[in-house]
Amino acid sequence: MIRGLRGAITIELDKPEFVWDETARLVREVVAANDVTVEDIASIVISTTPDITSAFPARAVRLMEGWQYVPVMCMHEMDVPGALPLCIRVLIHANVEMAQKDVKHIYLNDAIKLRPDLAQAK
Repeated sequence: MIRGLRGAITIELDKPEFVWDETARLVREVVAANDVTVEDIASIVISTTPDITSAFPARAVRLMEGWQYVPVMCMHEMDVPGALPLCIRVLIHANVEMAQKDVKHIYLNDAIKLRPDLAQAK
């Protein structure tokens, strides 16, 4: 069954190395927490807040060893006043054998503020 595995992370500055390093970190942690392999992944959607423009976060995933065939798409989040700045979100569609309530969603750095209920459950 395909489930959505969510995660979010914030970066310190809008610089390519921060975008790529933190995106890769987030994807690795979501996958590890849910015991998923690259072959289990159908696709990944990555969004950034509009203040991130220096690099495509999808590049980080495409450069991970063995991940070059995973379909990845980037987009910007809605520009809502008061939204958490410098935030990268991922939605990984993966074949997993677990109940929806057992999926582990990962929120790192200041992104913990987005879903403290799920971040605490790790």
